[in-house]
Order: sequence, then C-alpha cells, then structure tokens
Amino acid sequence: MESNFLTSAVAANEDFSEYVAHLQLHMTLQARNLVPPLKQTLEDSRQQLLHQTQANFEKQISRQGL
Repeated sequence: MESNFLTSAVAANEDFSEYVAHLQLHMTLQARNLVPPLKQTLEDSRQQLLHQTQANFEKQISRQGL
C-alpha cells in the first residue's frame, strides 16, 4: 500500500515539474512580447507603463504558490 502511495506521489511530482517547465517556457516567450526592441522608441508613456505593469504582474503571479 505504501509503495503505491510513493509511486503516486512521484508521478504527481513529475507532472508538476513538467507543468512548471512548460509555464516557464510560456512566460519566457511572453516576456519577449512585453519588452520592446532596443531600436524602437516608445513615444507613448502609457504604452510603456502598460508593458511594465504586465511584466510585473506576470512576475508576481509566477512567484505565488499553487
């Protein structure tokens, strides 16, 4: 009975690790969309604030426990 529990716990841990890896990849790809290229100048300060707010929000969410 105990080995079934341990096997189940290991499988759940592997699933969670895979989920975290997928989430990190997704957030990395999203970060590319949030950060403007160095050559581009943002004339609209509201757009710049929006980009920074989105990046901060995603960073905060990613650090919260499930």
